[in-house]
Amino acid sequence: MSHKKLIALTFAGVALACVAQAQDAAPKLDVNKELHDRLPDTIKTAGKMISVNNGSFPPYEIVTGTEMTGASADLTDALGQVLGVKIEHATVGGLPALLAGVNSGRYQFAFGPVGDYKDRETANDFVDWVQEFVVFATLKGNPKGVTSLDTACGQRISVMAGGSAERVIKVQSEKCVADGKGAVTVQSYADQPASILAVRSKRADAFFSSQAPLTYFVSQANGQLELAGVGQKNGFEDIFQGAVVPKGSPLGPLFVDAIKVLMDNGTYGAIMKKWGLENNMIKQPGLNLGGQLPK
Repeated sequence: MSHKKLIALTFAGVALACVAQAQDAAPKLDVNKELHDRLPDTIKTAGKMISVNNGSFPPYEIVTGTEMTGASADLTDALGQVLGVKIEHATVGGLPALLAGVNSGRYQFAFGPVGDYKDRETANDFVDWVQEFVVFATLKGNPKGVTSLDTACGQRISVMAGGSAERVIKVQSEKCVADGKGAVTVQSYADQPASILAVRSKRADAFFSSQAPLTYFVSQANGQLELAGVGQKNGFEDIFQGAVVPKGSPLGPLFVDAIKVLMDNGTYGAIMKKWGLENNMIKQPGLNLGGQLPK
């Protein structure tokens, strides 16, 4: 069986496991006229916005063909109801393509969540709506003993291409060599299913990524995977993630206020809990809350 088919089958199993959750009906929300009136005229005329994603990022974004489910899909649906516009979804390959698409105006925003760091804020504004942590996913029993950045030396670590975890693990590899240890073999993939499949097929020793999606993948792996490095900084400061808009876009402060509405009326909490994301909730959204990207 080809590598691409293995990825497709792995992801299909993950997606099907969520069908019952994704089909849960949510109450319709009223349009907030004050927020609708603040939308740019071009969006009000079109009656829609396009949110771009860079592939599956369960349980936030679960992309099957042209359809997206997950916590982000539920939240953008609610966001669209409050703003009085339809929100459609488009998928591109990788974070650099996502940011380029937003900044070129091809897409109005990316709901993400995408990691918010000060150097990224030079080109984009971030509407942060979750807090995240970065950990490892390994085969059950953690046969290579990957429990921290230091123990990643000499190991094969898969990461998402273009993400902050890729940057951190590459810096760690340099540190390993400087300390006389083996370099990290960094395997960069365009999406989460390919990254986790590398571990399950024993081509990688661990996947270094956000805790929320890794928790999800572990729960869907029939006991084949486990988390490691939980409760450690793993090269990061406090991590906030959120929606991405062009720098200075009026959508930034508008989305902050719209997400506050979803938090105040209980929609945000209900959706986050539905997808097992209670530990990633924050009390209030904010604009550009991120810290420094690890050097």
